[in-house]
Amino acid sequence: MIDHFGINCADLPGAAAFYDKVLGVLGLTRQMDFGVAIGYGADGRAQFWIGGDGRAMGPNREVHVAFSAISTEQVDEFFATATGEGAEVLHAPRLWPEYHPGYYGAFVRDPDGNNIEAVFHG
Repeated sequence: MIDHFGINCADLPGAAAFYDKVLGVLGLTRQMDFGVAIGYGADGRAQFWIGGDGRAMGPNREVHVAFSAISTEQVDEFFATATGEGAEVLHAPRLWPEYHPGYYGAFVRDPDGNNIEAVFHG
């Protein structure tokens, strides 16, 4: 249903450095870069965009984005990479049986305060 989505960032270069690393461990890379907007994805398709031109864009409400992982180890690597970049820990990697059996996820805050998750549906 959703083709792509984006978030505004107060510090685009800082956000790009963060997402280059944490999405890289999930196999996602920059697919397009227009200077004021960067699209991440795979196979030439940008599905997650970050943008910003340094101007205030109005109040920023927390966004929750969950990225797919192919294993629990990849979730763990995402978490280690994100926290190594200084991301605030919301929830360390663990099973979340209240969501469904086999749901393994980790949650951190990105540089703009958004709730970013990596999840494996085991």
